[in-house]
Amino acid sequence: MSILRRPFAVAATWATTRYLLLFGVFRVLVLPGPDVTTDVHVIYQGWAHVLAAGTYPLDDVTWQYPPAAALAILSPTALPFLDYATAFFLLAFLADTAVLGLLMYAAGRPGKSLNGAWMWAVGVPLLGPTAYARYDLMVTAVAVAALLAGVRHPRILGALAAFGALLKVWPVLLLIRAPRRSWTAAAVAGAAILGACMAAAPGALAFLTFQRERGTEVESLGGLVFHMSRHFGWNGRVQLNYGSVEFLGPYVSLVSTLAMALTVLAFGWLLVWRLRACGPMRPSTPADAAFTAVLLFTMTSRVISPQYLLWLVGLAGVCLVFRRTPMTRPAQLVLAATLVTLLEFPVWFSHVVASDWLGMLLLVVRNGLLLSASLLACRRLWQSTSPTGNLPPLPLQPTRRTEPSTTC
Repeated sequence: MSILRRPFAVAATWATTRYLLLFGVFRVLVLPGPDVTTDVHVIYQGWAHVLAAGTYPLDDVTWQYPPAAALAILSPTALPFLDYATAFFLLAFLADTAVLGLLMYAAGRPGKSLNGAWMWAVGVPLLGPTAYARYDLMVTAVAVAALLAGVRHPRILGALAAFGALLKVWPVLLLIRAPRRSWTAAAVAGAAILGACMAAAPGALAFLTFQRERGTEVESLGGLVFHMSRHFGWNGRVQLNYGSVEFLGPYVSLVSTLAMALTVLAFGWLLVWRLRACGPMRPSTPADAAFTAVLLFTMTSRVISPQYLLWLVGLAGVCLVFRRTPMTRPAQLVLAATLVTLLEFPVWFSHVVASDWLGMLLLVVRNGLLLSASLLACRRLWQSTSPTGNLPPLPLQPTRRTEPSTTC
């Protein structure tokens, strides 16, 4: 048996790399560039004080998250024997552990593979300490649990997707190829959680008004337009705005509008795919569709923050649990993009902000990898659910009552 097929090898790799991640967030090992833990020490902790007082951060425009995000921000206060940042990093570590456990447990079933666990074990540390310094890892854990549970329990998929969406919106995309039972469960769970959040504190929906004046973030696909334009006399500026480093100035609103239009087109394609996907549905199709949808959402966004790669690594891990997933190559491209993301933030972020040749090269490579992964994932998803697709035929298997519906 190859060492890559041994669970012990996965666990050993995960443990070794997580020690390094913990050394990073506790500043034992220090990477060049800005301190990625500032958000936890300053922003998250400040929000926790406001939330603990019984209200959402109504006067802070950087609070741009759905109401259930308050649970993630407040969770470190449940460990009063630790300071806030230490408790947050510990909880991130536990969420990381939970994802690995879920992927390894899933790999033990017939027709499943350890490739998903390897994707998670290797992909997360490629992002560096940023992985443990944002609450996105916790959201990704909910998404991974939802997709894996949905194989046999569609209602659990729906409930967890709704909870994830109220943590950070994007997990609603997990439902793109889910059966009707999942959507019903999501609606019920989402309404209940949202109602509880609104009853618990004022300002639960304030985040909806805090993104109107956002610019185009320097790491986004649209940001490349202004990186190049700065060398030809564009007179805009780069500054910290609404919690991220953005371009502000002439034509920024136009590029931001075009980015949102691309998002609409991407979801239009997903709708067309969903209506035309009449071929036999593979066991991996719900995960494949979710991965593709989040790739498109990330690629067309006017903000591509480094932690967004955690979403893609987690969903790619679920896809790779299935031996016959068509998403192997897109997942590999995401893995490469994650490594380049570490180089552009935090290692050489000053070059990105300066729009010099190194910064622009890193963004072209990283965003090029994500764009390639997005286009390839769309192509493979279409082929894998089309009667005329050129993927190998599915083996004949008896239909189980617990499997998602294969009807169009």
